[in-house]
Amino acid sequence: MSTKAFGEHVHVMDHPLVAHKLTIMRDKNTSVKDFRELVSEIGMLITYEATRDLPLTTKTVETPICTAEEPTLAGKKIAVVPILRAGLGLVDGVLRMVPSARVGHIGMFRDEETLEPHVYFCKMPKDIAERDIMIVDPMLATGGSADAAIAEMKKRGCHNIKLMVLVAAPEGIELITKKHPDVELYCGAVEFSPLFFCISVAKRDFLCRIIDSACYTKYKKRRKKEIS
Repeated sequence: MSTKAFGEHVHVMDHPLVAHKLTIMRDKNTSVKDFRELVSEIGMLITYEATRDLPLTTKTVETPICTAEEPTLAGKKIAVVPILRAGLGLVDGVLRMVPSARVGHIGMFRDEETLEPHVYFCKMPKDIAERDIMIVDPMLATGGSADAAIAEMKKRGCHNIKLMVLVAAPEGIELITKKHPDVELYCGAVEFSPLFFCISVAKRDFLCRIIDSACYTKYKKRRKKEIS
């Protein structure tokens, strides 16, 4: 299945560095330190593509040789919004590319019976409705959490919203493009395999590696027992 089938608002990173870094992340022998650094680096590369449409203006600068009119960002305000807690791992990469961006946070829990996501925490800059929004989450699986996060931002008056993920499943992409056709989706890779990277085990693995190395050590021991 071609990624072009998802439509013009879905942007899959066709870049050797992204593919290479994702492969290292998938390796069970990759250290927590390297894993975190890779998340940040891929976040930077995706941000590079996601900001390609930022408006430019010009300003006068004094070079060592002469005065010149040179391009500069037109002052568009940006907010990066991680979906807690795993989304925090991508924030550093975004801020390294866009240091002036403000950070908001949105947390969710899933109803044990209906499996529907619900927002339990949402703290945003006061001028959030005036900013371009970059929602970040490592994985887009069914798309439920991303859908709820986008809906929450729209309720707060946000219009220009982009969703950035490391890896996405077709089911999640189809849900987001269907319910939010105005949202641009950027992802490092699309997984078409039934054993796609976005399964719940991978999510727990990611969260443990990003948040707490001690937690990850315990998680690996538990997984070994489950497999055996």
